[in-house]
Amino acid sequence: MRLILLASLCLLAAAARTQSYTSFFTGDTTDVATTTVPGIVLAGGGGDNDEAMQWMLQRAGGGDVVVIRASGADGYNDYFFEDLGVDVNSVETIRFESAAASTDEYVIQQIRNAECLFIAGGDQYDYYSYWQGNAIGEAINYLLNEKGVPVGGTSAGMAILGGWYYAPSGSALTAEEALSDPFHPDFEVLGQGDFLQAPYLSQIITDTHYEQRERPGRHLAFLARMLHAGASQAFGIAANEYTAVCIDEQGTARAFGEYPAYAEDLVYFLQANCQDERLPEAMQAGQPLTWDRGQSAVKAYALPARPGGAGAIDLASWSGFSGGSWENWYVTAGELHRVQSPNGDCADILSTTEYKELPPQTFRISPNPARGQLQWQGPQPEHIRIYGLTGQLKRSWAAPTAPLPLGGLPAGAYLLEAVFQGKAQALRLLVY
Repeated sequence: MRLILLASLCLLAAAARTQSYTSFFTGDTTDVATTTVPGIVLAGGGGDNDEAMQWMLQRAGGGDVVVIRASGADGYNDYFFEDLGVDVNSVETIRFESAAASTDEYVIQQIRNAECLFIAGGDQYDYYSYWQGNAIGEAINYLLNEKGVPVGGTSAGMAILGGWYYAPSGSALTAEEALSDPFHPDFEVLGQGDFLQAPYLSQIITDTHYEQRERPGRHLAFLARMLHAGASQAFGIAANEYTAVCIDEQGTARAFGEYPAYAEDLVYFLQANCQDERLPEAMQAGQPLTWDRGQSAVKAYALPARPGGAGAIDLASWSGFSGGSWENWYVTAGELHRVQSPNGDCADILSTTEYKELPPQTFRISPNPARGQLQWQGPQPEHIRIYGLTGQLKRSWAAPTAPLPLGGLPAGAYLLEAVFQGKAQALRLLVY
């Protein structure tokens, strides 16, 4: 039971003994030891999902929560201590002002004593340079693999929780840069196996703010780099803003969000193909990436993130996918393509014929967002199909003529697939 030492709940913002860190403390200063349940929270940034954060705190068993960051202030203190309605003994935010905090005994011990650790957003290169290969990294790995406490991260905090991680020392890599040059300087630092060792994530690289910052293309490029570096397999987990993936002690992943109220509340699970010849067809410094492999370079599973948690995906065996839809992602001459896939078999080949690139921007739709009807400009498609983001076919036209009637199609986000000579071009469509 928590011992309340203060007459009232108040926030103690105390400057640390040195200027290397700042501590913000809320709750009982007496350390407690509680029974915890391991778990990992991967949050996409932009805002926190309350249910995912409650899931994490409930696994702390009423113990002490530590938030670590390198910028910002005490925004998580009241949120974790009071707002979510989960009983915890204390919440302490430790803000690293410099790398010197990584050798401070108080900071190290507070992290090791935690019953829950949360890594806030910020700049993952700060986290890499402050924590990798030292006592802080060791303390986090101790919590993950020995003490067995829930550990979560949002935005930059999520970005460093994979066994593979991206921590840019300069400008963040864009999808256009990654696909136009798979060895672009902004790939630095792309690391593996020498930072955090979260269970079930050793072969996974994460990405955040996913659709909002147009990052699917760079995520695919990360997987290409992983295989190029000799990885036996390459996986990815990505989260749109306001969503989170919660992974329990058995490696079962669930997606929390507010779909369908917010159609963009999706998370993605990526797997590189496992064909006999699976590496990119063209991957050279300074040249656009081509990774086609029969339009099946990467299998991507789009899972709507729902209240109460959606899905029960077994990350240990990469199985149990339900409630979402499969897509094939591939790249030709630096351009990303996303098409519906009949299954998640990483050895399956969607097309055995060479993809013939359409000239850029030859097929366009307008208006977008649309209402009532839709026009297009460009070559005549053989078919046009509209899918919901969970994979359900909503509309289909053979030898279509413009304008396409959209009456009765609910407002939301869709995938429009136009087929030319058996090849599909996918476009995002918004209906209001």
